[in-house]
Amino acid sequence: MPDQNHPPRNRVTLAPAKPLPHARTPLGDPAWRYVGAPDLEHLGAADWAILERQRGLVYRGRAARDALALLEMQKDDPSYGYHTNMYRHGLEAATRAWRAGADEEFIVVCLLHDIGYAIANPTHGEFAAALLRPYISEAHTWMLRQHQIFQKFHCHDLPGNDRMAREQFRGHPAFELTAHFVAHYDQNATDAGYETLPIQAFVPLVHRLFERTPRP
Repeated sequence: MPDQNHPPRNRVTLAPAKPLPHARTPLGDPAWRYVGAPDLEHLGAADWAILERQRGLVYRGRAARDALALLEMQKDDPSYGYHTNMYRHGLEAATRAWRAGADEEFIVVCLLHDIGYAIANPTHGEFAAALLRPYISEAHTWMLRQHQIFQKFHCHDLPGNDRMAREQFRGHPAFELTAHFVAHYDQNATDAGYETLPIQAFVPLVHRLFERTPRP
């Protein structure tokens, strides 16, 4: 019989929860209004109009600021073996694209392509693609989503690596673009001796990208 005074070790004992106060989150402006109900099923056309208008005011510029903040959080991360961390890697990739005369969209994609490396490592390509997809081309979205597979081509002596994994996508309209990106702006962009531009050089580009009208 289990010892009633000593619960099993795999049992988690939670402290009694304190109820949250019955108060609505403050609005962002005194002139704003709350919708008429807390559940979606009871919102009317006027409620949706309120949300649409006020949401735009709350989140204007927010996506760019938050994306840059997520990148900045990695600035002082240690390296686990590469010559640079992921923050420097993004700066180097973007700087290489800048100096090659790439357009603004491609430069920002280079800057943010590994933005999810720390918090979504196994799927960081999909993370970046989901973040940027409403503001970038289908080709760049696909490139972000698949760049991890294309990297395998450059890892000659990695145990268990299938260098030809990218061949499953041969013939895709963005295949050559992705291969070029990985070869010239990704797999080679951990050079501690490469002089990168500061993040301030790219901030206006990031804001301009996120100011675009999101595509469906």
